[in-house]
Amino acid sequence: MRFPWLELLAVSGALAGAAPATAQQVREIGMEAIATSSDPILAVAGAYGGIRSSGRTRFSATLGAGVSGGELAWRAEVLGHFLLNPDQRRAWGPYLAGGLAAVGGPVSRGYLVLTLGMEQRPGARSGWAVEAGVGGGMRVALAYRWRRFQASRIQ
Repeated sequence: MRFPWLELLAVSGALAGAAPATAQQVREIGMEAIATSSDPILAVAGAYGGIRSSGRTRFSATLGAGVSGGELAWRAEVLGHFLLNPDQRRAWGPYLAGGLAAVGGPVSRGYLVLTLGMEQRPGARSGWAVEAGVGGGMRVALAYRWRRFQASRIQ
């Protein structure tokens, strides 16, 4: 079975991995659980990786495994984020995200994803994130992210 969405996700993931040209870059890793109200309902948990390409933008990829309709399933996402308060070190910061998802299991297809999220302390070394949106039905996610702040090379 061929999944053209996987090719698009792979290209998007490669572009997201490009080094940002800003004075400081932030790399993130984490764990994420996603549930959608598709038919059948999908619930997955897996790995998250992200890179902030500027102060307010981030590209992320998630790959998770779980169940859908009592069968093994997986979901991969590539999203672009716009952070409204990226330097917040003590409070929650909202963000918007959109991108693509590919799902395999009882139902194999691709989706457009649009979500609104709240991230705990986006300017600190770690924090929780919660999201609600659409992408394969109603979509909710819970994540924990670790961040590494580093100065980039001067070009």
